Amino acid sequence: MDFLTLFLIYLCFVLAVTALLCLCSGRRESFLARSVSRASQVLSLVVPTQLQRVTHRALHRLFHTRSCLFVVLHIGLQAAVFGEYTWEVFVYCWELQFHLLLLLLPYLLLAGNLGCFLLCSRANPGEITLVLFENRRKCYKTPFFSSLFVSFAGTVTKSNAASLVKVYAYDGVLFQRGLVCPTCTVEKPARSKHCSVCRTCVHRFDHHCVWVNNCIGACNAGVFLLYLLSLTATAAAVAAVTAAFLLQVLLLSNIVHGTYLDAQGQEQPMEIPFLVQHLFLTFPRIVFMLGFVILLTLVLGGYCSFSLYLALTNQTTNEWCKSRRFGASPHLPSQPQDRPLVYKNVYSKGIWRNLKEIFNPPTVSERKKK
Repeated sequence: MDFLTLFLIYLCFVLAVTALLCLCSGRRESFLARSVSRASQVLSLVVPTQLQRVTHRALHRLFHTRSCLFVVLHIGLQAAVFGEYTWEVFVYCWELQFHLLLLLLPYLLLAGNLGCFLLCSRANPGEITLVLFENRRKCYKTPFFSSLFVSFAGTVTKSNAASLVKVYAYDGVLFQRGLVCPTCTVEKPARSKHCSVCRTCVHRFDHHCVWVNNCIGACNAGVFLLYLLSLTATAAAVAAVTAAFLLQVLLLSNIVHGTYLDAQGQEQPMEIPFLVQHLFLTFPRIVFMLGFVILLTLVLGGYCSFSLYLALTNQTTNEWCKSRRFGASPHLPSQPQDRPLVYKNVYSKGIWRNLKEIFNPPTVSERKKK
């Protein structure tokens, strides 16, 4: 009972924090931001200055520079989960005569996820040339896996900025014509943004993902979506097989129909908390892994739903956050105060065409034909 209660409290806390971050992420002056700012001010009076500097440097190195730490953590967690799954769950399920395809399903999904992970992390969001940009057919003559690493619309450089400007129209609200990136000293195409971590401007910038140690831009947005879907499916498959094994153990032991003596010495039928506690005492590592992958499935499932929503509406995370912040500042400095600007997603072309654009970014030549 104690284990189940603690786990439910932990699960509710993580989900509540995740929901709070999602609700407050796009607001400029949110309650969460004000609370964090005030807490930082209070801690600065207590924590020694030297420790503050060390913490600041560590956080800056983790979240504002390209680092393999999260990639190593990502691979380590997958190795730990599949190590436990292979060492205990797979063996027990094989003895209980589970179907082989069901037991191999998590491995098949893991292989697909690792492939998407490598493509998403290694692909440059990314270096393109004017020749490739104007004529994508030349890339199709290369081997399939080689062409996946070629970016058709990604990093904005002085050599391709003039061409990238013609790909997307400026909406006049989130993206203004004529703005120059002060770091890269190039004109910023619509839907682009300078990434302070990668230190370059990325075309159709979505966000910088620390888990793949790369920016998500026009060329790898589709692979990143497949990566999220496959990762969620992998966690769900491991959770389903593990839950099926534990349920089979309960049914075979016939403990479900048993009774136990309570504190007053009276017989009571088996309840779910007692069964969970019994499983935890019998298979502690398996139950702990099951709780972890269930939590991971819920969190990833929510993020996948959000990413699918962005893909189907042809938005990026950067644009979604900007559009929400725009509500707090309805006027641009260059606009008269009596003329409120209303944000409208001008890039949405319907569900099917939006989804197609994620995997096949538009080019200058394609826009000229329209």
